Amino acid sequence: MNPSSALSEFLRTRRAGLRPEDVDLPDYGGRRRVAGLRREELAHLAGVSVDYYTRLEQGRVGNPSDAVLDAVARALRLAPDESGHLHRLARPTARPRRRPVTRQEARPSLLHLLDQLADTPAVVMGHRMDILAWNHAAVALFGDYGALPVEDRNIARITFLDPASRELYADWAACARENVAFLHLEAGRRPDDPLLAELIGQLCLGSEEFHGMWAEHPVADKTSGRKSFRHPLAGTLDLAYDTLRPADDPGQALVTYTADPGSASDDGLRLLLSWAASG
Repeated sequence: MNPSSALSEFLRTRRAGLRPEDVDLPDYGGRRRVAGLRREELAHLAGVSVDYYTRLEQGRVGNPSDAVLDAVARALRLAPDESGHLHRLARPTARPRRRPVTRQEARPSLLHLLDQLADTPAVVMGHRMDILAWNHAAVALFGDYGALPVEDRNIARITFLDPASRELYADWAACARENVAFLHLEAGRRPDDPLLAELIGQLCLGSEEFHGMWAEHPVADKTSGRKSFRHPLAGTLDLAYDTLRPADDPGQALVTYTADPGSASDDGLRLLLSWAASG
């Protein structure tokens, strides 16, 4: 996961996704040799020379200023997560001496929270999307993670390589893209993580869909939103998810799934948990 090549890929994909009319530039018609904006158009919008932007996109600018990167982010209409990703790729921090990398373990405080959430499906997720811990309600909704080998307990791996996930998620493509976007974000934060690089490589080889989405370079953090499930026992469940990170350890998070009170999904989730409790 080389920051220079990742920076080039990221800028090219974002530039290719914009049309002149998207950024209030005139389109004089005719056939365009490249998809999206030309480099000179992007350079004009960012207020830098074409030569400078070209070198930036090629990863040949050693230490671009925050002002330049902010201008490029505005020109590309980047979201906050994407803008932060651009800064990390363009100005990687000095790499410390590599230390042995091990799989994460859930911190005790999050395990304690899991024990308190008996009626709320919840998992502890690591920065590689590994499932570090889960409660009984999560087993009822997603299946028994304990039946999987430790190396297979990974949200992205399950989403792309387990056919059952396509049945469970009503909008599988959106869920899959969210996973790719989060892994891209983490790859920018941790370019020297060999286990993360190994996971991404395995998914690229094992799933054409992952490989295609990865090449598009989506970037977004996992925060909150809604997911719709087609559960074989409870039927359709429309649930809100929230990601809670300890301030002193943002590398792992508690992810919870809840239904709106009084909704049909709330009734379905309660019924599902009752079935699970009765075995």
